[in-house]
Amino acid sequence: MKLRKIIGKKLKTIRLANDLTIQQLSTQSGVSSNMISRVERGLTIPSVAILLKLSSVFDKSVDYFVEEVSSTHEVVFTTAGQRKSTVYEDNSNMITESFNAGLRDPQFMSFHCTIPYGGKSGTANMYHPGEELIYLLNGCLQVEIIDEKYILHSGDSLSFKSHLPHSWVNIGDGEANVMWTLSPFTVI
Repeated sequence: MKLRKIIGKKLKTIRLANDLTIQQLSTQSGVSSNMISRVERGLTIPSVAILLKLSSVFDKSVDYFVEEVSSTHEVVFTTAGQRKSTVYEDNSNMITESFNAGLRDPQFMSFHCTIPYGGKSGTANMYHPGEELIYLLNGCLQVEIIDEKYILHSGDSLSFKSHLPHSWVNIGDGEANVMWTLSPFTVI
């Protein structure tokens, strides 16, 4: 089953199980009702920022929407090249690979991101509860937190309280590879 269909089916199922209309979910999440409808119908894959907003309404991790995990484990070992990839067909065309997919009740989310040249977090700032760690493996990433810009080069890291409005853009000459960690796993 295609990823956009998986996300759409799970979103509609959990929305109906919580007795919410699309408009009510839109109000609670800050995501437009048009976008929610398109996601539920499997017409688009939402951005990471949108998935974060939707997941917070239901107290779920982003992984809930993007993976077909029939069971969870207390230990997850994945060899290189064996992690499932997710492609977000939004402004960033970012590819993510989760490090803790399948882990029972994780208190954090950690993933590897490949961001193409010019890829960005979107047009609006993101903000959510918790903390965030960005470790740049290679490339050049500009992260803006409130009104301050941080330029990350290979090996640089940035930690911050993620309730602060923030955004990012790949300003390097090619792909940027990032290890991202978010805690707690439920965010808006």
